[in-house]
Amino acid sequence: FAGSIEASEELLKQVGATNRLPLFRLMVKILAEYEKGDQSPYFPWLNSMPRLFYNGVSMSDACFECLPPYVAGLAATERQNFGYFFSALNRGNPPLSPQTAGSEDLVKWAYNVALTRHQIVLAAVEKKISPLVDMFNHGTYPNVEITYDGEGNCLANAMNDIAAGSLLTVSLGDPSNPSPMFAKYGFLDDDSPGIFAKAVNHQEEMKDLGYGFKDVLFGTASGEIAPQVWDLFLYKLLKDNNDGNTANFLMAVKNNDEATKQQLAQQYFPYTLEALKEHVDGTLRLVDQLIMKANSYDRHTHPRVPVIVAHNELVKETFEKVQAQLYAMG
Repeated sequence: FAGSIEASEELLKQVGATNRLPLFRLMVKILAEYEKGDQSPYFPWLNSMPRLFYNGVSMSDACFECLPPYVAGLAATERQNFGYFFSALNRGNPPLSPQTAGSEDLVKWAYNVALTRHQIVLAAVEKKISPLVDMFNHGTYPNVEITYDGEGNCLANAMNDIAAGSLLTVSLGDPSNPSPMFAKYGFLDDDSPGIFAKAVNHQEEMKDLGYGFKDVLFGTASGEIAPQVWDLFLYKLLKDNNDGNTANFLMAVKNNDEATKQQLAQQYFPYTLEALKEHVDGTLRLVDQLIMKANSYDRHTHPRVPVIVAHNELVKETFEKVQAQLYAMG
């Protein structure tokens, strides 16, 4: 089939998806090889790919109703990106048959293969898939690093001594925040040392403070509360109440002025503690409701329920440990 992907790429640029163009090209390549059937040199690899995915793109509306707000937002972003790809594919002039480009199920499968199997060579510029290398599982403490040399050869390098019989693993994302990996890949990293504190209504304040999702964490093992969580909830409290110390606290955080931070933290501690308790209590009530809803579904017709429940249970168990710590403080 004659055609090119240039028109589709222009459409993606118009919706602000320029950084996704490398992924789009991989998806089109997968579809082109799929059309060749067993004549494609990639046929054995393509035929080994999953038919069922568990990530955000693949979730039904019923699945979304069982997700906490943070991970639901991440999953919705992936679903939106797929929508952009599917629309651009069909409004452009790709080198694919109309039947292939118009099949939402087939295109979604190719999108998921590209999304979950690629390695980043240069962020927003180049992504590659190297069959067999894409089979490495994720590890919280990986022992293999994937690189590419100047000629485009893929290299799998041991990061340390690996005992015989050990599982070879790579890093597929930040182990301190498993929700993005859940939304992108559809698995739960239950070895993760921490999870985002689910302060989705504090994102403006996080930006003010210069904090990211990987900073505002609760520890999964003990319910440890990261110092940045206390900073965030105090700053939000001061800002919402137009307190005269708002600017002082913000500057103390930005300048690493620990003395001023501690003085203000002690001054407002009862109020910060109460705000954090309310947040944790409210999150636990919500997660309980979401777990009950997910468990009410028939798992034969909703096969993604187990991983959704596992994610929500991890959030619940972690927040219960945090809750115990908070109530021990007063």
